[in-house]
Amino acid sequence: MAKRVPARTKTEDSHELEHLQEEWRWFTTLGLILIILGTIAVIYCFFASKAAVVLFGILILAGGLAQIISAFWAGKWNGFLLNLLVGIIYVVVGLFMVDDIQHAVLVLSTLLAAFFIISGIFRIVAALSVQFSGWGWALLSGIVAVLLGILIYKGWPWTGEVIIGLFIGIEMIFNGWYWVMLGSELKERCEA
Repeated sequence: MAKRVPARTKTEDSHELEHLQEEWRWFTTLGLILIILGTIAVIYCFFASKAAVVLFGILILAGGLAQIISAFWAGKWNGFLLNLLVGIIYVVVGLFMVDDIQHAVLVLSTLLAAFFIISGIFRIVAALSVQFSGWGWALLSGIVAVLLGILIYKGWPWTGEVIIGLFIGIEMIFNGWYWVMLGSELKERCEA
């Protein structure tokens, strides 16, 4: 049986934020930077998509090289071949992404469309069959996810070139607003 975690009280939250009050400028600055970068990513979503894929490809490539090195470094053991093969797959995928950015963007956007459609269907089915607390929001969220996935898929390949950068930009903007609002709340507490 899972242990239930007690809800935090307003006093606990207030005490936790006390030591952060003087740092409100940093949180607000971080939020504004994220909003600016997110806006740039939305405006230039074609370039942001490509930049994200290149960065992701470099990270996968570096991870693959590290895994290959660790396979040889560890020496003979039962997992050597698996470790080596996974490292090689990482390197191949990373090289593909860095070498053929256009196709990598399209492949990732197709996977993103499939992810939205499948996860949305699961949420819709779960919401309708279980009808847990807040199931209406889960149902709405599932419907929106399915619609987004269909929009990406139906607009493919044109949407594929921009969707990754657009979604990254939107996420950065909303994340930035969170930090700005936290900074604003801390400033109010500091002035009170």
